[in-house]
Amino acid sequence: VSVSSTFSPTAQHRQKSPEVTLLSEDSVYFYIHSALLLDASENGFHAMLPISPADDGEPRVLSVSEPSAVLNDVILHAIYALSCAHFSPPFDTLVHVVDAMPAYGISPKLAILPSTPLFALLFTHAPLHPLDLYTLAAHHDMLALAVPTSSHLLSFALPTLLDAIVVRMGPVYLKRQAPSIHFLFYNQPRPRLFFLHLGRAAALKRLLLPPPDAHPPTCSCAAHSQGALRIEWALAAAQLAWDARPDLSTNTLEATFLLLAACSPCDLCKSAFEARVRGLVVEWSNKYQGVLCPEPPCKLFNPAFSARYDER
Repeated sequence: VSVSSTFSPTAQHRQKSPEVTLLSEDSVYFYIHSALLLDASENGFHAMLPISPADDGEPRVLSVSEPSAVLNDVILHAIYALSCAHFSPPFDTLVHVVDAMPAYGISPKLAILPSTPLFALLFTHAPLHPLDLYTLAAHHDMLALAVPTSSHLLSFALPTLLDAIVVRMGPVYLKRQAPSIHFLFYNQPRPRLFFLHLGRAAALKRLLLPPPDAHPPTCSCAAHSQGALRIEWALAAAQLAWDARPDLSTNTLEATFLLLAACSPCDLCKSAFEARVRGLVVEWSNKYQGVLCPEPPCKLFNPAFSARYDER
């Protein structure tokens, strides 16, 4: 007989002994407290609870159609607010667990909060499985998990999305509508994967547009010389905007524009370029942090809206 080491017959919760036994699909016994399961579940843990105590005083045995790795490593640990990281469950197992939760009346959106061990464990897989984790969060409307995960999808090629993933993700988190329609949904606090890419590309173009400030003409640097530098800035900005990627690094921005400044013999022009590049890097870094919806689409795609929006 295999018995869980964590959920054993002697396991106490608030000085109470377990009164129900769960038997996993692979014949492992888990001794649990029904009150915790009933509090976490909206359907009596798949209509298995509550139950009357056995005549001999022993815990009732309930068979669960889940393997012990799923039942013990994650579901019960999540209900008891315990970390299962030491079991090192694979990502596929975690996905299976989250998908299985609704069958037992457990809402992933309410059970997997940023303060819980399971949330932290899931997010450790974001660097290696960003799309799968984002899709999982989207499918169960776990906004708190989808937001940080989306930052790992900036370099993802959206045209490669499979239909099955699109269906599982759902339209709210995918937002395949045209950019001009997106403003209708802006007040809904939901991430938009397509708009994440479109919005960042549009934001980059807007940030690149203003050239460095001009300085008063000097003997060594007349107005036409500064004009030539501003044209070079515009050409470099146009090239970056044409190849704009949502994951464009700040190092690329610095290397592109500081090279122009290095070619100028004027110290004032160099200072203006360096100040403009520093501001550009800071602004783009801030956009990088606001990965899901940095600004409403009507502002990003219609600059004329900017002033009205900023007054709000």
